[in-house]
Amino acid sequence: AMAVWIQAQQLQGEALRGGQALYGQHFPIEVRHYLSQGGESQAWDSIDLDNPQENVKATQRGGGLIQELQKKADHQVGEDGGGLKIKLGHYATQLQVSRGNTYDRCPMELVRCIRHGGDHEQRLVREANNSPSPAGSLVDAMSQKHLQINQTFEELRLITQGGENELKKLQQTQEYFIIQYGGDMRLQAQFSQLSGGGPQERLSRETTLQQKKASRGGWLHREAQTLQQYRVDLAEKHGGALQLLRKQQTTILDDELIRGGRRQQLAGNGGPPEGTLDVGGTWCEKLAEIIWQNRQGGGRAEHLCQQLPISGPVEEMLSELNGTITDIISALVTSTFIIEKQPPQVLKTQTKFAATVRLLVGGGGNVHMNPPQVKATIISEQQGGALLKNESTRNESSGEILNNCCVGGYHQATGTLSAHFRNMSLKRIKRSDRRGAESVTEEKFTILFESQFSVGGNELVFQVKTLSLPVVVIVHGSGGDNATATVLWDNAFAEPGRVPFAVPDKVQWPQLCEALNMKFKAEVQSSRGLTKENLVFLAQKLFNSTSSHLEDWGGTTVSWSQFNRENLPGRNYTFWQWFDGVMEVLKKHLKPHWNDGALAARPRAPGPDTPALPRAILGFVNKQQAHDLLINKPDGTFLLRFSDSEIGGITIAWKFDSSERMFWNLMPFTTRDFSIRSLADRLGDLSYLIYVFPDRPKDEVFSKYYTPVLCESTPAKGGDGYVKPQIKQVVPEFVSASGDSAPGGGGDMDQAPSPAVCSQPHYNMYAQNPDAVLDPEGDFDLDGGVDVARHVEELLRRPMDSQWGGHAQS
Repeated sequence: AMAVWIQAQQLQGEALRGGQALYGQHFPIEVRHYLSQGGESQAWDSIDLDNPQENVKATQRGGGLIQELQKKADHQVGEDGGGLKIKLGHYATQLQVSRGNTYDRCPMELVRCIRHGGDHEQRLVREANNSPSPAGSLVDAMSQKHLQINQTFEELRLITQGGENELKKLQQTQEYFIIQYGGDMRLQAQFSQLSGGGPQERLSRETTLQQKKASRGGWLHREAQTLQQYRVDLAEKHGGALQLLRKQQTTILDDELIRGGRRQQLAGNGGPPEGTLDVGGTWCEKLAEIIWQNRQGGGRAEHLCQQLPISGPVEEMLSELNGTITDIISALVTSTFIIEKQPPQVLKTQTKFAATVRLLVGGGGNVHMNPPQVKATIISEQQGGALLKNESTRNESSGEILNNCCVGGYHQATGTLSAHFRNMSLKRIKRSDRRGAESVTEEKFTILFESQFSVGGNELVFQVKTLSLPVVVIVHGSGGDNATATVLWDNAFAEPGRVPFAVPDKVQWPQLCEALNMKFKAEVQSSRGLTKENLVFLAQKLFNSTSSHLEDWGGTTVSWSQFNRENLPGRNYTFWQWFDGVMEVLKKHLKPHWNDGALAARPRAPGPDTPALPRAILGFVNKQQAHDLLINKPDGTFLLRFSDSEIGGITIAWKFDSSERMFWNLMPFTTRDFSIRSLADRLGDLSYLIYVFPDRPKDEVFSKYYTPVLCESTPAKGGDGYVKPQIKQVVPEFVSASGDSAPGGGGDMDQAPSPAVCSQPHYNMYAQNPDAVLDPEGDFDLDGGVDVARHVEELLRRPMDSQWGGHAQS
C-alpha cells in the first residue's frame, strides 16, 4: 500500500541509501513517487513470473502503468508543475520505448522490476521498525496512525490538485463554448440580412447559412452535454474530496485533540507533561488550507454555472456541497479553539493565576489579520453543561475574575495565534446550593473562554467557546487537600465526552492505585513510585483489612465516600487526607532522603539458608510490621515509618532490648517539627540509633544532611552580646530506661561526628522528665504527650538547676 512508500521516505542513513539505490534509469524514483497510489494498488504479486501464459496480464499491467503516469503528467499545473509535467511525460515515453524493446518482448521484466523494488522497500521498512539502532529507525518512531494521517493528506492534496485541473478544463471548455455560441448568434443575424440580392443568390446564401447553423447547432448541443457532464464530474469529485476531508478532520479532532485533552488531565495529576500541540497544530493548518482550497474551487465552479446556466442538477449539487464545506470549516475553527495552558485546578480567591488559549488554525485564512479579543468567565458545573447543550445560560457567571479580557497575538516565529492571560485573579465566587453530603471542596466550576474569529477577510465569522478542566475554589487557603482530592478523582476517572463534570462514584482499586502512584511520584519528584508492598499497606488501611496479597483487592471497588468523605475507622481523617499528609511532609522536608534511598531498605539477595526479607520501604509500614522487621536486628537498628495516628507524621521505631521493653516508638514528627530541626539533625542527636534498617550505618546515610554546629571553644555570641541557644533532640525516658548500657554510651545525646561537625564529644545527662514522650507500651499518648520540639524549647527556657547532670545543654 501507499503507506509503504511513505515509510520508505522516512528511512535514514544506510537504510535510506539502500532504498534510493533500488531505482535508476530503468525505473526512475520520481515514477515510483507519483505512482505510489496506482502502482501499489495493482496486483503485481498476483502475476506468476514463471508462467508464460501470464504475459498478457503483465502487458495489461504495464499499459495501465504508463497510462497512469501520463495522466499524472497531464495534471501537473503551475510553475513547479510545468517542469514536473515535462519530466513525467518524458519518463512515460521512455518507459513506453523500453516496453517496445525489453519490456514488450519480455513483459515479465517490468513486473520483476516493480516486484523487486517493492519487496526490498518492505524489507528495509520492516528492519528499520525492528532495529534498536537510530540510524535505521523511522523518524520519531511515527505511529501507524500518524502514517495513515499523512497518507490521507497526500491523497487529499492529489484530489484537490486534480479538482483544480478539472475546473480549469471546465473553464476553458466553457469559454470556447461561449465563443462558438456567439458565432451562432452572428449566423442568426445574417439570416435577417438575406433581403438583399436576387432570389437565386438569396437561396444559395440561405442554404449555406442553414447548413452552417445546423452544423454549429449540433456541435453546441453536443458541447453543452459535455459541459454538463464536466460539471457533474467536478461536483462528484468535489463531493468525494469533502467526504475524505470530513473523515480526516474527524480523525484529527476526535482522536488527537481528545487525546491531547486527556494528556492535560493526567498532567494535572502529575502525569507526563502533555507535550506541545505542534503536530496537531500542523495537521489542523493543513486541513484548513485544503478545506479553503476546496471552498474556493467550489465557489468558482458555482460562478461558472451561473455564468452559463444549463438546466440540470449541478447547481443544486454545488450549492449543497458549498454548504457542507462551510459546516466543515465551522467545525474545524470551533474545535481548534483550545486551552494550551490550563488554569490551576485548585483555585484560591484573591490569588493571581494564568492561562493560555490558542487557535490551532490561526496561521491560515487570514485569521490573524484581525487580532481577536478573548474573554474569561467562571461558571458553574451546571452552566457548563447547559452551554454544551446550546441551552441559554443568560450570560450568567458564578463569580468575578479580574483582568479577564486579553487580545490574542500572532507569533510569526511559531505561526501560532494565542492569548496569554497572565494576571487573572478570582475576586469573588458564587456557590450553588450543595447536594446531600457534598462539601464546598467537592463543588466544581470551570473557566469559560470565548471569542470571535473571522476567516477569509470577514467572509466567515465564527463564535468560539471552550471550557477549562474543572476547578475547585478555596478561600483563605483552607481545604486545599480536599479540593486536590476532588481534582485528582476527576482527572483520573473522567470519561471522554462526558456531561460536565460527571465522574463515576466507584472505581476499581487498581485504577486508584495508578492515580495515587502518578500523583505521589510527581509530588515527591521521584522516579521511585509506590511499590507493591506500599500498595498492600494502603489497601489494608483503606479497607481495614489484614490481607497481605495485593491480588485480593484486584476486583474491589473504592467509592468516593471511602476515598475522601468518610473517616477511616477510629480516626478523625479520611484516607486521602492521610495520604496527602504523607506527600506533604515528604515534599517539604524529606524529599532528598526519599529520593536518594535513605528511606528505602537496601535490597537483600536471599542466601541459601537465610529467608528473603520483604522489601521494607521505609514509610509505608505499620507498627507491628516495623517490630517484625526489627526483631532479629542488633540493638540500635531503627527505621522511619509514616504515623498511623497523625496526618503527615513520621516516627522512629528502633530496637533496644531493655528490662522495660524491646521496641521503642518515638512520638511522630510533623512538618511543624521539621521546620524547627531537620530529620537528619534529630537522628544525629540520638547516638544510640546506630543502623538504618536493615544494616546501614546511620552516618553513612544521613551525615551529609547534618547541619554544621559550632564547637564550644568558639563562643556562640551574637553582636548584641546574647548567647545563642542550641536545640537538640532528647528522649529522657529512653535514657532513664537504658542506663549506661545503651550502645555507644547511654547518655551520649550529641550529633554523630561529621567533617562539618565539632569532633569533640559532649555529654548531656538528663534525669527522667515527668512529661512522657513514650508510654509504657510504646504507644503514643496523643492527648497527654508533648511535641518533642516544643518540649525541648520549654526546657531551654527553664533556669538550670540540679536536675541537669554533667554539662548544661548549650
